[in-house]
Amino acid sequence: MNIWQKPYNIAVWTGQGGQDKIPSPPVAGFCDGGLLLYIDIAIVKKTILIYGLSLAALVGLLRVIEYRFLMHDFSFEFYIGTIALFFTTLGVWAGFRLTRKRTVLENSNFVQNAAEQARLGISPRELEVLDLISRGMSNQEIADRLFVSLHTVKSHTSSLFLKLDVNRRTQAIRKARELQLIP
Repeated sequence: MNIWQKPYNIAVWTGQGGQDKIPSPPVAGFCDGGLLLYIDIAIVKKTILIYGLSLAALVGLLRVIEYRFLMHDFSFEFYIGTIALFFTTLGVWAGFRLTRKRTVLENSNFVQNAAEQARLGISPRELEVLDLISRGMSNQEIADRLFVSLHTVKSHTSSLFLKLDVNRRTQAIRKARELQLIP
């Protein structure tokens, strides 16, 4: 549909209906001795949007500049406060993370595979050491718990590694669970 506004000689093209051929892109021309402009609404909307976003970005930039000049007067105190807040938050997070209670799920239906234990030749004391390793205890903690020397725990551990054919504690735990030696 074409809408003519005579006082300004502007034709607004909405892109709907009509038999008139409106040039694209819109151009200026002469009609009845005056200047006639063809205006495409889609282009007008796009232009308004671009100018609006540019104006918003400029206002935002001015606010940032104003904030930077304001912060220039208080910069030392602001930075010290920000650093203190960061490390306080980090300390609280680390405290909760490190001191939370860990829950260990134990299988109450676990049945130890005694045949596999006998086949591998694992002694009851080695099995006890393996169980404590699976609970995440260090060699020293295991020695303290079992009232033996650190050297004895290391001997049991290396014997277990040979019997289970593994090189690391995590591999020993995984293999012992697969063989149903520990829960």
